[in-house]
Amino acid sequence: MIKRNRVVVTGIGVLAPNGTGLTAFWESLCQGRSGVGPITLFDASAFRSRIAGEVKGFDPVDYIDPEMKPRRMARHTQLAYAATMMALKDADLNLENLELPSPTPVVIGVSTSALDVIERVFHDVTERSPDRVSPTALGASKPQAAANLIADKLGSCANAATISSACPSGLDAIAIAAEMIRSGEAEIAIAGGADAPITPLAMASFTATGLSSLRNAEPEKASRPFDLTRDSGVISEGAGVFVIENLERAEARGARVYLEISGYASQRDFDPAQPASGLEHSMQLALANASRCPGHVDYISAYGPGHPFLDAMETKIIKRVFGKHAWSIPVSSIKGVTGNPLAAGGPFQLIACALTMRDNLISPTANYETADPACDLDIVPNHARRGVVDCALINVRGLGGSASTLVVERVRPE
Repeated sequence: MIKRNRVVVTGIGVLAPNGTGLTAFWESLCQGRSGVGPITLFDASAFRSRIAGEVKGFDPVDYIDPEMKPRRMARHTQLAYAATMMALKDADLNLENLELPSPTPVVIGVSTSALDVIERVFHDVTERSPDRVSPTALGASKPQAAANLIADKLGSCANAATISSACPSGLDAIAIAAEMIRSGEAEIAIAGGADAPITPLAMASFTATGLSSLRNAEPEKASRPFDLTRDSGVISEGAGVFVIENLERAEARGARVYLEISGYASQRDFDPAQPASGLEHSMQLALANASRCPGHVDYISAYGPGHPFLDAMETKIIKRVFGKHAWSIPVSSIKGVTGNPLAAGGPFQLIACALTMRDNLISPTANYETADPACDLDIVPNHARRGVVDCALINVRGLGGSASTLVVERVRPE
């Protein structure tokens, strides 16, 4: 039989609207303290939706050598690199003397790419002159810029790949890297997701599509997963990056292990007239791939973007997949606090699951005030809850009908 390696998370880096670093991120989740506020990255006064989840106090020079000209990079590239440096440090890997095996995959999920750079170039061409465009703009605007920059830091051992599958991109990137370790192709990998969609073009587009809340007067309460009065999600930005390893390697070097990645599946909707139908099959397949049944799951980290239709559909599908178990499993969405950071959303959920297992504390669904009969599961409203979670399921769905599910577990002896 072919040996299948066990895959574990040993390092985490996060920059999110609700906090940079694990401590700030986790405290805000458990307290239900939202990171959503008025847009400051550009003048949004003429926009119908003027709120978003911005990463606060971020200066790329704090994480990137000034000689690398970080301010010329796209914001999502800056965030991804910063999160990677945090993850390597958290994994107790020496940043100045990285001795990584070859190959070391770097797999980064990106949804909207370098919109800030692209919009800046367009402005230079139309308002100034085509000759005023920076020579660094082409490289900075490529979708693979983030993965390439990280791989450059790691050196010749690294192989870079970029995944773009809408909101599931970050979760898909982690799953792809995990499979490389599981199959023996690699021993260790860097994987995660990053997005920085808070630009004029992106926000106007999300608003026109009905995917950005208009609750401008109370931004901190605008993202309201599963609440009856929800009007839409709130767009946000951020990055979540992980060091993942073969369990044997992690144990041999004495690494702290957060959790094990045991199952994954992705599935597009079968019919555009049945939005979220793919999520049902991604959940079923991910459980099967993890050799788990619905009764084994202790917690569901819902996609739950705060959209009137999508929240209700996810609830309905969870009931179909989990049957009688659906009402006894805690199901919460962290997007009331983080907003929807697109490709970083799945990584944020994975981080929450890792810290849930560490602390035996389930993060709540924030801003839940009015019950919706269509969302009648145990959504852990407003207050964190003590509970032992040995197996968790993570859902992410994306614009265009893609859906991905990851099953993670507390590491147990073989």
